[in-house]
Amino acid sequence: MVKIGDRERTAERLLQSSAKLSYDPLVDVDWNAPLADGKLFIPERTVSLYGTDLWRRMSHEQRIELSKQEMVNTVSVGIWFEVILMQMLLRMAYHRDPTTGHVRYALTEIADECRHSTMFAMLIDKVGETPYRNGWLLQKPAHALPLILRGAPMWVATLIGEEIFDAIQREHLQDESIQPLVRAIMRIHVTEEARHVRYAREDLIRQLDRRGWPTREFTRDVVAIGALLLSRLLVRPEQYARAGLAEPRKVAALARANPHRREVLTEASGRLVRFLDDAGLIAGPSKMLWRRAGVML
Repeated sequence: MVKIGDRERTAERLLQSSAKLSYDPLVDVDWNAPLADGKLFIPERTVSLYGTDLWRRMSHEQRIELSKQEMVNTVSVGIWFEVILMQMLLRMAYHRDPTTGHVRYALTEIADECRHSTMFAMLIDKVGETPYRNGWLLQKPAHALPLILRGAPMWVATLIGEEIFDAIQREHLQDESIQPLVRAIMRIHVTEEARHVRYAREDLIRQLDRRGWPTREFTRDVVAIGALLLSRLLVRPEQYARAGLAEPRKVAALARANPHRREVLTEASGRLVRFLDDAGLIAGPSKMLWRRAGVML
């Protein structure tokens, strides 16, 4: 079983860490530096078409453009998710004692996520693009998520959005083939998200320990659907259209079926999958959704 610490001791340690190691992207990122010529925007092996025949036929310039569009799409999804997460954390804080370390850290995380969303928006603007937006079939119903996802379901949704992104973004840090600006931004995000993951993991286990099987079953469904949704959002047909590729829907289908992409996602989600499996949150029919998402063998 997953071991956790005392809620208040964990919160105080995270608050101390935040005080020592937090960033202001307006100050800590050189936004005036020009983009580097000939460099990708994400590591080559993480581009969704890497390893396909189509990828092998693409010129270096086409690969750079696709890597840019996939980066813009990823941070667009990040902004959408972080805005929802901030609402969920605010609703939690609204009902609890604001003098506790647990709530004070929730407010600290909200401040972090607000800076991250601002940073991602500035990155999209810096590379001369516009954000990717969800269709109304997702955007409208998602308004209800902060009302529906509370307790354990809120924390698993948080982990889906944070841990998989975090694992993929860690590859940016040492890869000198990608834009220095992107590396600087991902370093900030990875550093601060590590605290958020610890906070969410521990409170998820506390919530599960206090609730019965209906909560556990609902939480299993939430995390599996979240994994599938994230996987689909990262291969929007629109990103291939913007990159100048013909028949973008067919290209998106090619990317989803790409064995190399599934391998990258499985690697990125491995730590989270092991944690959730240990917590009893990957079982029964939900396993099928994990496999359809391409994040679990």
